[in-house]
Amino acid sequence: MRWTLKPKPKQETVSSLQQALQVEPAIASLLVQRGIETFDQAKYFFRPSLSDLHDPYLMKDMDKAVQRIEKAISNSENILVYGDYDVDGTTAVSLMSSYLLSDYPNVATYIPDRYDEGYGVSFKGIDFASDNEFSLIIALDCGIKAIDKVAYAKEKNIDFIICDHHRPGDKIPDAVAVLDPKQDDCNYPFDELCGCGVGFKLIQALAAKKGQTIDDLMPYLDLVATAIGADIVPIIGENRILAYYGMLVINSRPRAGFQAIINQVKKDSLTITDVVFVIAPRINAAGRMKHGQYAVDLLTEKNVEVAEQYATEIEAFNLDRRATDKQITQEALQQIEDLKDQDRMTTVVYSANWHKGVIGIVASRLIETYYRPTLVFTKSGDKLAASARSVKGFDVYNALEACSEFIEQFGGHKYAAGLTLEEKNYEAFKQKFEEVVASTIDKRLLTPEIVIDTQIDLNAINEKFYRILRQFEPFGPGNMSPVFMSDNLKDTGYGKCVGEDKTHLRLTVKQEGTPQLVCIGFGLGNKLDVIKSQQPFKAAYSVDENHWQGNVSLQLKLQDIKA
Repeated sequence: MRWTLKPKPKQETVSSLQQALQVEPAIASLLVQRGIETFDQAKYFFRPSLSDLHDPYLMKDMDKAVQRIEKAISNSENILVYGDYDVDGTTAVSLMSSYLLSDYPNVATYIPDRYDEGYGVSFKGIDFASDNEFSLIIALDCGIKAIDKVAYAKEKNIDFIICDHHRPGDKIPDAVAVLDPKQDDCNYPFDELCGCGVGFKLIQALAAKKGQTIDDLMPYLDLVATAIGADIVPIIGENRILAYYGMLVINSRPRAGFQAIINQVKKDSLTITDVVFVIAPRINAAGRMKHGQYAVDLLTEKNVEVAEQYATEIEAFNLDRRATDKQITQEALQQIEDLKDQDRMTTVVYSANWHKGVIGIVASRLIETYYRPTLVFTKSGDKLAASARSVKGFDVYNALEACSEFIEQFGGHKYAAGLTLEEKNYEAFKQKFEEVVASTIDKRLLTPEIVIDTQIDLNAINEKFYRILRQFEPFGPGNMSPVFMSDNLKDTGYGKCVGEDKTHLRLTVKQEGTPQLVCIGFGLGNKLDVIKSQQPFKAAYSVDENHWQGNVSLQLKLQDIKA
């Protein structure tokens, strides 16, 4: 692991903020590192307010989108709410359809089949709309590159409203309205919304026309918070406000579908990390293993008993997904060894038999072993489809763009993308991707990095310190959980490897003149020698709570230790 200590902020700024807030120096330093330098900025950070959300009509084409939906309702047209099969897409479809259905009946939902139709707007989906007399499609979390699909729909007298957050191509689809804050000519003040977030801005605009307030839209924020966490968008600005209030909804009055999942996992309260690792994988499992419509059914169901049945089905998909991705990961790791690809700058693997629904997860798993930009391919119809994942600091989307001569189509973000290509181009693409990455990546990015906020002594860690840290939540990109470093630590002599396979490290540490603290280091069992015989060492860690047999105590969650 590569440790990077963030630069120390200006001492006079830290001292001034510390005095204004009456907090410890370490807390003030953390805030200044996050761009918070005044009392008012701290208030905005610690007390997010729905009144600080931007006017939705600042987004390009918002007025056109609202007018077209109002026209559809006044003319009793059939509206089809169409979205991607991942968490962002299914939550967005659930949000938009349930809002429209609250006072208008002619609304249906459509999630494309991951295997039959693939990502985004499909000709099959448009044919479905045409056959069933839908004259307006609202596409969520997809559509920004669907030039030919939107043109095809137009031939069938079907209008499109696109709500997307992916990077646009050179051309924009000829839709009635295109809502995407990443468009160059869109002056919306915040361009890091997820697809469900863009959908929320549309219902916010519709609500304003009806005389509804933001408080009327609170029940939809659990969906938005889940999408924000799952889609790994920065939790800053508007996303922080939406995630903060969405988590309040999840923990106080969640919709029946979320309640059913929470009942299964038996947790009293959830953080956004729990949403990412507990709720999101289950919602995703529907589209990965069966069909995304199962997720929409769960998230829009109002009857708790029916939601429980849906959640049980989805849990079965999730267990199936776990077994499948574990098997494929083992096969992919073996392929890397068989092809002697261990020393490349990239990982590119392929098998026609791999399950398309889990290749994105497998790509992430491979990065845990070989830390480098990774693509996992499988057969999809007469083409090959891949999921791409990247390492921190490297833009895999740009790298794919440089290989576009071999690609049929692709889309995505800096750290995650999808693509298709013809099988005959696989080897040429693999070589080109290796060349592009090798010539553009900073070699340091191929070593996992721990970014440390600040160095502290153990005596700074107490209940009050942790209570304030909790108020930094929700954590995520742009506002990560603080990581600290302490040196001259010693184990009290009882450090040991724990866990079923003894891969984790548990110890109690002390510094001279400080209280002892329990530490847990997941996956750090191989570092036992570093702490033996009370040798001094340094640790990078976050502060956490340990719940054991009804007792709650502070603990250090180790990320790495060094002699």
